[in-house]
Amino acid sequence: MTLDSLLFQAINGLSSASGLFFIAVGLSLIFGVTRIINLAHGSLYMMGTYIAYSFATKIGGVIGFWGGILATAIIVGCIGALIEILLLRRIYRAPELFQLLATFALVLVFNDMTHWIWGSEDLLGPRAPGLAGSVELLGRRLPSYDLFLALAGPVVLLILHFTLKLTRFGRLIRAATQDREMVGALGVNQAVLFTSVFALGAALAGLGGALQVAREPATLATDLIALGDAFVVVVVGGMGSITGAYLAAVIIAEVKALCIGIGVVNLGGISVNFSKFTLVAEFLVMAIVLIVRPYGLLGKPQGAVRSIAEPEEPIRAATPMLKLLAAVVLGLLLFLPVLAQSSPYLMILGIDVLIAVIFATSLHFIMGPGGMHSFGHAAYFGLGAYGAALLVKWLAVPMGFALAAAPLVALAGALLFGWFAVRLSGVYLAMLTLAFAQIVWAAVFQWEGFTGGSNGVIGVWPKPPFNQGWAFFLLTLALATVAVLVLRRVLFAPFGYAMRAGRDSPLRAEAIGIDVKRIHWLAFAIAGCICGVAGGLFAFAKGSISPESIHVGRSIDGLVMVLLGGIQTLTGPIVGASVFALLQDTIMRQTEYWRALLGAVILVLVLAFPSGIVGAFSNLWRRWRGAS
Repeated sequence: MTLDSLLFQAINGLSSASGLFFIAVGLSLIFGVTRIINLAHGSLYMMGTYIAYSFATKIGGVIGFWGGILATAIIVGCIGALIEILLLRRIYRAPELFQLLATFALVLVFNDMTHWIWGSEDLLGPRAPGLAGSVELLGRRLPSYDLFLALAGPVVLLILHFTLKLTRFGRLIRAATQDREMVGALGVNQAVLFTSVFALGAALAGLGGALQVAREPATLATDLIALGDAFVVVVVGGMGSITGAYLAAVIIAEVKALCIGIGVVNLGGISVNFSKFTLVAEFLVMAIVLIVRPYGLLGKPQGAVRSIAEPEEPIRAATPMLKLLAAVVLGLLLFLPVLAQSSPYLMILGIDVLIAVIFATSLHFIMGPGGMHSFGHAAYFGLGAYGAALLVKWLAVPMGFALAAAPLVALAGALLFGWFAVRLSGVYLAMLTLAFAQIVWAAVFQWEGFTGGSNGVIGVWPKPPFNQGWAFFLLTLALATVAVLVLRRVLFAPFGYAMRAGRDSPLRAEAIGIDVKRIHWLAFAIAGCICGVAGGLFAFAKGSISPESIHVGRSIDGLVMVLLGGIQTLTGPIVGASVFALLQDTIMRQTEYWRALLGAVILVLVLAFPSGIVGAFSNLWRRWRGAS
């Protein structure tokens, strides 16, 4: 590898940096002003690529390509404004995580809508008129369009910088980022400001997607990929820092480009393929930055933000009626194998629901009582599943031993990752958990000799008597019951009260002698251990395990389960996991566009039950008793 080739790769990486910057800067503006973690931002970027493709191919020429890029930014900006007006404006007083749930529902709707309009095939646009050639640089040919993209990022950065510094709109954005309630108290129309900022952020995402149409194909997988990249860039640069977003985009793009440029290197007789690190490069960078500088490269420690959401209620112990209802439900589940004799699929569905319950309750343990929002909980699910599967594959251990080892493997991962994660808070903590999960996913995906790579591990079937569906269902039911009861017992023990004290008021908790970080670290480990139980059961239930079990999609599914049921109740994750699993299974079998239908159902539930299903029914019950 020569110095000239490394420099060429570095220059080429700047074009990728501009694409990362466009989507990340819009996300940063939206979060800074509205405090909404917009999961649909990647969908806006994806729609930008498809809309620009249509302009470039249907109209063609200079007007179709360059005019289409500008028109795409305007169209996507208008879509963003409609999202804010029609949906988000209605749920600003809901807990912030329910706003996240609503934007996730939009991801499902937009993905299927895009599939319906443009189809499932990848679409690559034409070359850019006027920039279809290449220029010679350092003895190699660099596409002219890549050079244009490398310059477009700094130009947009300067425009945004002077807009924020010199215009009234920019000053309002900066003021709202610091204290949006004070801005409202001074007479500024917050509704107009929020809509304008959301439209601007969406337009930047659409512009970024449109500019990639001549460089990368438009694909339905772009939304989650772009969303992950945007979160990484925003967090590494520092929340609310426009310059930090561009600096982070350049660093991440350069690291990827240099990994490709270095290629395969022999280190002490060991062949190392650096190009494989591109799958996890940005997450490694994010993990290192957040560990060293918890608020990003150019970010500042965030002060407490006065939430406009309704105050949260404390977790209460189960009432006698609720305990009776739980006993009835458990009795019905024990009777389910008898009903399943005429429909064996009920056993499969029941096992899936119970595994989802274990996964969701373990995530709720750190999200609700612990106040630690995790975007990477699937890491411990995957560690438990792979721990059990690999023990069976390589050592041929009995099923019982493998199931017992699964939570221990997950516990080891949770202890390691949690030690770093609990030193952060808010979105920074959530993104660090995502980084660790993606690192685990990349290791599993690329370590083909040990984990099977993309093919995973197959042939992990339960042994007699648990090879019968009813027997494995009863085993899963027993472990799920034990897991839920253990978590509940911990929550109402002194440890659980200390954990909630650290969540509600860390300074006061430390003043009375509670080691908040240690308590939260142990809580993180407990949640990971219980999640490993779900992973081990999943491996034997499906007979195989693949890297998809650790992907970010499963972590998001867990968030949806917890929020759907209600984060402030112990029965919330149980109900949410059951409803989500049943909805997903039912809707998937009804239509090809099941994602859109599932997203619509989630939106209805969010609007109808902003405190979750269980929370809404609890409120109705208390009001009815009060009226009585």
